[in-house]
Amino acid sequence: MQAPFTTLSTFQKTLGTAAGPDADAIAAAAARNAQLTKPPGALGRLEDLALWYAGWRGTPRPQITGPQVLVFAGNHGVCAQGVSAFPPEVTVQMVANFKQGGAAINQLSRTFGAQMDVHALDLDRPTADFTQAPAMSEEDCVAALQTGWTAVDPAADLLVTGEMGIGNTTSAAALAMALYGGEAADWTGRGTGVDDSGLARKIAVVEAGVALHATDDPLEVLRCLGGRELAAMAGAIAAARHHGIPVILDGFICSAAAAVLAKAQEGALDHAVAGHLSAEGGHGRLLAALGKEPLLNLGLRLGEGSGAALAIGVLKGAIACHSDMATFAEAGVTDG
Repeated sequence: MQAPFTTLSTFQKTLGTAAGPDADAIAAAAARNAQLTKPPGALGRLEDLALWYAGWRGTPRPQITGPQVLVFAGNHGVCAQGVSAFPPEVTVQMVANFKQGGAAINQLSRTFGAQMDVHALDLDRPTADFTQAPAMSEEDCVAALQTGWTAVDPAADLLVTGEMGIGNTTSAAALAMALYGGEAADWTGRGTGVDDSGLARKIAVVEAGVALHATDDPLEVLRCLGGRELAAMAGAIAAARHHGIPVILDGFICSAAAAVLAKAQEGALDHAVAGHLSAEGGHGRLLAALGKEPLLNLGLRLGEGSGAALAIGVLKGAIACHSDMATFAEAGVTDG
């Protein structure tokens, strides 16, 4: 399906046309939940997740049968500043690993029954070093948003977006600082494992990039400080909202891409939950800014969509209990 936007301005307008959840479905799901064979509230947050999911799918008794995992890959010119422990060539090598089925995200996607697709975005043409110039032209940023949008299968009933891109924790930290303020050190972590001097360089790079591209426009923040894979994730998350597909957000990089949408349009992430709390840098701070409570906290910092893919199991459990448990009447159990 062709993306319904051709500029950042029209993408902004597209965000403003997205529909909300189905209130009738939520009410009916809540009524069903009250009749299930368990004490009220005994399944805790699983009950809230089921009602949330039912509202976005427009049915009080939903099923999850077609999850989709999208992994986007991009290369970053800011790597020239020595911000990563690995060279940019690793991005290409890892894309090959994804396509051969050898990465962690492949195993998790298969385990939870998700269709996984990989999209490499101009890996031979890295973004510009954002300490020197905007990372992307408007044309390149829009093209990446469109790639993400069109990658979403309208028939999917759950979406996870992941990424691969050496240097992209630096880009994510710059996005977070530009969107929410604070100090660069608040948002900047060790990424793939830089040492103390590497971390200091990374913090200085984030400071320099944010200072050079000062703007209140979230989409301009994405263009100037982001990467193609981050823009593609933002496009995919926005498309999921358009199609009524709930989203599980991955770690710091995915959340930074999603934060652009949250800042650009109020409520733009109402269809999304946080899959996990990453061990990377400022992810906890970023989730707090987004008002998202993570489903899992396992010390993960791999990226690829891995933490969110693992959380598919939690959401599947919530929906299985909600939709497949017997009510008191069906089970012949006395209610209260």
